[in-house]
Amino acid sequence: MTNYTFATGNKSVYPGMKKLLFFVWLFSYVNILSAQKLKKADRVIVDNLKKNIGYLSAGKQEGKKPGTEGEQHAAGYIAESFKSMGLLPKGDNGSYLQEFEVQDGKQINKRTMFIVNDREMTVGKDYFPLAFSPNASIPETAVATSLAEKGVPWFMDIDPALEEHKDDPRFNIYEFVKSEAKKAYDKGATALVIYNTGDNKDNITFNNKDTSPAAALPVFYLSKAGRQQYLKDASATYDVRLAADIGTSILKEINVIGYINNNAPSTIIIGAHYRHPGHGEEDIKQAYHGIGDNASGAAAVIELGRLLKKSKARKNNYLLIAFSGVASGRQGSKYFAEYPTVDLSAVNYMINMDMIGRMDDNEKALTIAGTGTSPEWNEIIYARKNIPFAIKVDSGEAKPGDYLSFYRKKIPVLFFFTGYHNDAHDPADDADKINYTGELYIIKYIGNLIEDLNKRGKIAFTPAEEISTAIK
Repeated sequence: MTNYTFATGNKSVYPGMKKLLFFVWLFSYVNILSAQKLKKADRVIVDNLKKNIGYLSAGKQEGKKPGTEGEQHAAGYIAESFKSMGLLPKGDNGSYLQEFEVQDGKQINKRTMFIVNDREMTVGKDYFPLAFSPNASIPETAVATSLAEKGVPWFMDIDPALEEHKDDPRFNIYEFVKSEAKKAYDKGATALVIYNTGDNKDNITFNNKDTSPAAALPVFYLSKAGRQQYLKDASATYDVRLAADIGTSILKEINVIGYINNNAPSTIIIGAHYRHPGHGEEDIKQAYHGIGDNASGAAAVIELGRLLKKSKARKNNYLLIAFSGVASGRQGSKYFAEYPTVDLSAVNYMINMDMIGRMDDNEKALTIAGTGTSPEWNEIIYARKNIPFAIKVDSGEAKPGDYLSFYRKKIPVLFFFTGYHNDAHDPADDADKINYTGELYIIKYIGNLIEDLNKRGKIAFTPAEEISTAIK
């Protein structure tokens, strides 16, 4: 058999491998060319995005949930990024931070208690009050859990009701419990303690978002473990002391604000929320990193700040804001709009970015909403030619976003996003899902749009019907 040599030095290969080696070489060459497609300045942007998204999504950020060290770490990182780029602080007291408090539903206060024979049960593990319980303290009382007597707490097994209604989709366990609480109250009970001895799931939780009217008396849920450890013998008499103390949960949240002062008469606001819900249910410890929603937007704010600091488009000042609060709640942008650190009457327009990191490689589209807020938007968003993605103008129902807080102040707005994804509030929303090249192109597009608008002066505001309807 004759041996042939093909581009391998002294190493011989068989003829059948010649074609294979050529394609291996060609594939490697194409990959090298692909890696070299981005210009140096573009590679810097991509590297910065990877670094910033990577940090903002790190495990210690706890999903950037408000009131946690995760949010503080993320806010500090963004503030340091603004400082390192030479942006001026525009938060409170000469800092980059604007701190504020918001109400976040209900919480179980420390005075809540369930004591059996001088042994205190653990709230959350052994028992918890239901969120619609009125606050009350029930002094120590001798109780036989199998009896329903006047002037004492009543104990009720909810399994029979669950079994009876297990095939009824209209059955609401909370409404049932409230009804039973009213009956118990009318017969002289001081509290109602419910438990489940069966296999039917009751799915009862402390719903901190509950806004329903209070029950007639305090209602406590007793877990299987709590009943087994403290109240196992239904024929026994126990000394029971109860207290329900439910209050309002107050969260401390942080906006991060940097400023580029061009001594211009007007200012452009560029913002994205950086905070994310953090975790799912209380017993799920895995963080929801919030990569697409919305570390991608926060990283874009940082990068646009860096680019605009060097830009020659200086007929506007630039205010870069990383908002606390998820987009649907808009806590951070609402607070800033009510307590601005710049004169809102001098704000030219506002750009909002949310979930811009997951551009689909097949669709290659950027959705823009808010175009109805100025007669100039439709012309300007199509002004640039040869952009590497399609533009989809969304003039339908308004999307939730921080831009709505500024629309309320009669400021023209544009909202950029690449579409929803099912794992936005899921541990699967991770950095490997980000289309960094796609986000690079979006950042460059927004930067070019800002530079094009630099020549236009003040942008006119017009009400947009779909947004006005959404925020009523």
